[in-house]
Amino acid sequence: MANQPVPEELLRVRAQIDRIDHGLVLLLANRFALTHRVGELKAEHGLEALDPERESRKIADIRAVCEAHGVNPDLVAEILERVMREVVKNHKAIKASQVGA
Repeated sequence: MANQPVPEELLRVRAQIDRIDHGLVLLLANRFALTHRVGELKAEHGLEALDPERESRKIADIRAVCEAHGVNPDLVAEILERVMREVVKNHKAIKASQVGA
């Protein structure tokens, strides 16, 4: 079975998936660029890196979007929570670098 040719349609669908994966990376890069600026603004204004209320609202909103599109909300919430943990870590680093400057 491993020596059978791969159907053309399968190759086309995989190519589409690859483009989407690359797009996801670009979207994350854009998101992190924006959240970097948020971190700078929070540091400039003496705000905390973590905003639990906003995070809760974001997760609830994403869960609703997932439900509307038939996507597993637990999976996407877990991914977004991981992204947000990274953002908070970055915000803390930004604040620490401004304090030391």
